[in-house]
Amino acid sequence: MKMNLKYMPVVLGTVVASLFSSCSNKSQQQMPSANFETMKVATKDVTMTTKYSATIRGRQDIDILPQVSGTLTKLCVTEGQVVKTGQTLFIIDQVPYQAALNTALASLESAKAQLATSQLEYDSKKKLFDQNVVSDFDLQKANNALLTAKAQIAQCQAQVVNARNNLSYTVVKSPANGIVGTLPFRQGALVGPSMGQPLTTVSDNNQMYVYFSINEAQLLSMTRESGSAEAAISAMPEIKLFLVDGSEYKYTGKVESISGVVDRTTGTVQVRAAFNNPEKLLHSGSTGYVMIPTVFKDKIVIPATATVQIQNKYKVYLVDKDNIAHEQLITTEPLNNGKEYVVKDGLKVGDVIVAAGAGMLKDGQNIKPNK
Repeated sequence: MKMNLKYMPVVLGTVVASLFSSCSNKSQQQMPSANFETMKVATKDVTMTTKYSATIRGRQDIDILPQVSGTLTKLCVTEGQVVKTGQTLFIIDQVPYQAALNTALASLESAKAQLATSQLEYDSKKKLFDQNVVSDFDLQKANNALLTAKAQIAQCQAQVVNARNNLSYTVVKSPANGIVGTLPFRQGALVGPSMGQPLTTVSDNNQMYVYFSINEAQLLSMTRESGSAEAAISAMPEIKLFLVDGSEYKYTGKVESISGVVDRTTGTVQVRAAFNNPEKLLHSGSTGYVMIPTVFKDKIVIPATATVQIQNKYKVYLVDKDNIAHEQLITTEPLNNGKEYVVKDGLKVGDVIVAAGAGMLKDGQNIKPNK
């Protein structure tokens, strides 16, 4: 019986493909398992340090605005000068306000003379009324004149007080201890209460406030860990400040408050920490960053090399007794140092996982653990 020659290529192709497939399967079965470093899951204490951009402000940044209008006649301080409470900063032209005070004092003296005259007239009318010489109408008229004179005295006294205050406002004084900021106005400039820019700013920099933001997830984690926001603040350790040149500030700070409002645009809350500034190295308006340590006690901690990130989730590979790697989703704490993760859920003590190279594994793959 002869084979049809037209089917020969198909038969030969099938046989060859089958042989290649058989050889390939045997080759795969004979390939040794890949070596991977493994670890046994355990708990430990770990400190995670997180970096946050920060803005530095004085404990008090007081804008100095004049309370009266006039020409700036004298600048009594220089930029960057340390000043005390009550120290004179500026003097505004005092001539018109001194004249106003003199006028008010003269009006007061005139009112006093008028009062004395009204008092004499009333006393005279009273005696004549007692002798039935004048009528009750005349006595009441004299009494009204006396009351008007007394009211005039009160009005003039108020004008004197107002004029004296205005004169005192021409001497602009520092309301607090601090350092003088920039001086945008010079001698001869016209200034007044309605001006948009302050004469200067006095910053109390004995203690500085450092502001930074944490995200809502971190706030929730801290609050749950401590029981309340107040307890979380108290439990926070002292923090380190790094200046704009990267140098570490020699004094540590303490968190004093956390804003109760979440910024809708950024999803963060503002945190304020206080730093002592005895050497006046910190300046209001400067920037830097803070490093905050967070201590996790008796927690499962795994290296970042043991994880594979899938969007916002992480997975590891559990190794069973037959050295087969199986995918396992885990939940981690929001805080990490980029090298380690604190595991909240998904692993238990005693589990064996692939410690490095997890990204090269597939679910169900056989491995050879490194001893």
